[in-house]
Amino acid sequence: MAMSPQLKMKQSQSLVMTPQLQQAIKLLQLSNIELSAFVEEQLESNPLLERGTGDENRRGEDARDIEPATRDDINMEAAPGKAVEAMDVPDSREYEDASPGERAQQMDAPVQSSGGEIDWSKSSSSGGSFNSGGDYDAAANTAAEITLSEHLTEQLHMSVVDARERLIGAHLIDHVDENGYLRITVDEIAERLGASVSKVSSMLTMMQTFEPTGVMARDLSECLSLQLREKGELTPPMEALLGNLQLLAKRDTARLMALCDVDAAGLGDLTKRLRSLAPKPGLIYGAEAAATVEPDVFIRENPAGGWAVELNSATLPRVLVNSRYYAEIVDATKDESVKTFMSECQANASWLVKSLDQRARTILKVSMEIVKQQDGFFAYGIDHLRPLNLKTVADAIEMHESTVSRVTSNKYMATPRGTFELKYFFTAAIPAIGGGDAHSAEAVRHKIKGLISEETVANVLSDDKIVDLLRHEGIDIARRTVAKYRESMGIQSSVERRRVLKSEG
Repeated sequence: MAMSPQLKMKQSQSLVMTPQLQQAIKLLQLSNIELSAFVEEQLESNPLLERGTGDENRRGEDARDIEPATRDDINMEAAPGKAVEAMDVPDSREYEDASPGERAQQMDAPVQSSGGEIDWSKSSSSGGSFNSGGDYDAAANTAAEITLSEHLTEQLHMSVVDARERLIGAHLIDHVDENGYLRITVDEIAERLGASVSKVSSMLTMMQTFEPTGVMARDLSECLSLQLREKGELTPPMEALLGNLQLLAKRDTARLMALCDVDAAGLGDLTKRLRSLAPKPGLIYGAEAAATVEPDVFIRENPAGGWAVELNSATLPRVLVNSRYYAEIVDATKDESVKTFMSECQANASWLVKSLDQRARTILKVSMEIVKQQDGFFAYGIDHLRPLNLKTVADAIEMHESTVSRVTSNKYMATPRGTFELKYFFTAAIPAIGGGDAHSAEAVRHKIKGLISEETVANVLSDDKIVDLLRHEGIDIARRTVAKYRESMGIQSSVERRRVLKSEG
């Protein structure tokens, strides 16, 4: 059969991943803090975008009431349009980009009394000063807390003069974590800097004498050894104990007494001395403050029954499109490049506003379905947490699973029982004996933890015994599953737990 080029026409439909569609998809998986940072970038680059200051951009669907799960009259349809359909696409069509998050700090305003005078004593910072314009300067009135890295660098400059040695020391400091431990080997530093291993080791030995004592150790044993050596208490029995800390964690006192060549009283004195030391010496210095979780959704109980689901509007950015400014610029210029630029800005601004609105609607829609599915958890606690997967929620709200996955990533829900990530409510199913309703894996973990917390020295539960107890409650679970859940919660084996209970008793 002869092969020859041919021209054919074919009609098909496909979803094109335009930059705007990529942006809309990315907005779904951003947290509110990351979203605020993204919007700030857009406000700086697009002259038609303005920051909303009031309720002009407030969404009409900010809060919804949910009746108990026995009712099926919940119906919240998202606004129709291309933006709605385009944002609900499978993962295979998604281009994911990382976005850095940042947090803006706010200060409490001073309280104004009924007489019109300002009472600065009720402001958030007592004793602070303010400038002549009346604005409080937080940076000028906040004392900078020295970090561990700065403290070590200061000691390095006071102790070392040679530039090459300072370079090695600075590289060592760069790899010290907030606990004070060195997280790189001497060989790696020597290879990176082209220095000899003996030179790097010599610098490390010298810098291990810096304050706080025990800093720049490579493991816990070395950290405690440095502290004891400085005090002149690093005796042979103590060295033997430091070399077998894993036995101390297991409460294997018999082997430790033999290795340290001491009796029970002597071993007790050694362990008591160890407990007085600092296992993480670097923590006494300042470190980066941990970010506080900002909930995206609030859940509250209605007096009449059911649950109210409300978006956290305080963290949702509000933006407006200045159409008047667009018309003024386009009417006043004859430059086609300016008109093209302004048209692109208007299109991008309009798309951003629609994307933000659709993002809020989608989060609210998914949250409402989660609350409906997990009504028992909110009413009675973790024992009533139901098995739930993404497909169940996606089918209920008629969206794709990947959309639900994006929405539940890095989003948190503040409930009467605490603040939880939305993904917390999605758990695997553990079958029930006799074909009843399945149990949530998280609820089973909670039961295992509860059983172990009630143990005594005479009644330590093995994994097999836990399986028997759970089966009596109608939970069909295997021993290896119990062991996996126990280990995931950081709970030791029954042998190790028995040793701990005996030592505490």
